[in-house]
This record gives sequence, C-alpha cells and structure tokens, in this order.
Amino acid sequence: MDTNETQEAVTYVCAFNAQCPTRLILNRIADKWTVLVMILLESETKRFSSLQREIGGISQKMLTQTLRGLERDGLVTRKIHATVPPKVEYSLTALGHTLKDLLYAIKTWSETHINEVVTAQKSYDRKNMKS
Repeated sequence: MDTNETQEAVTYVCAFNAQCPTRLILNRIADKWTVLVMILLESETKRFSSLQREIGGISQKMLTQTLRGLERDGLVTRKIHATVPPKVEYSLTALGHTLKDLLYAIKTWSETHINEVVTAQKSYDRKNMKS
C-alpha cells in the first residue's frame, strides 16, 4: 500500500447485505478456477504454464483473469524474474494460505458426492421434462 493511500476499514460486515464488500470475496473464492489454482499453489510456487497444464480445460484468458483477481485480493503474489524471456512465478500469500483447509474441503466434498449430485440432477431433469 502506498504511503499516500489510506486504509478504509469496513465497519459493518454482513454477507447478506447487498452492499457488503464481502460479497466480492465470496464470489472470488466460490469460483471453480480459484479453488483449483489455489490448491495447486498451496504446496509450491508455480509458473503460469505449469498451472495451465495441470488445470484441465482452463483457457489462457481465464487463468490470467483468475490470477489477476487473486493477486488483487492479496491471496496470490506474482514474482517476475528478469530473464529472457521473463520468468513469472505465482505463490500463495499468508492470507491465501488461510483458505487452504476450506478449499480442500470443498474439493473433497465435490469429489466424494459427485455421484449423488448427478443422480439428483437426472431425477430433477426427468420430473421437469414432463411439464
């Protein structure tokens, strides 16, 4: 933070309030790409190309947007090495590490309960196709 900037404290925090800034961070951490990127960065620093290879289906544009948002929110740090071509590495900040257990729990729950969710979706779709 620049010395000219002042830190603005949030005095009233309630995610159910439409004006609450916590909605922005909830949107960020609930994103599937955020979960996957942060889990990969939890154990080690990675380069952009490594993240893109390890996360099946993520486009370059989406990975760039995700990393920029995480960096802006203070969850990821980006380090540029002065080489040719430039080497850019990403890692979790201390704040980012505080989400580790929560993100692993979401990932594990998703993997554990996917069959039940798919069954429920198919059942719902069958019932609602008759309408």
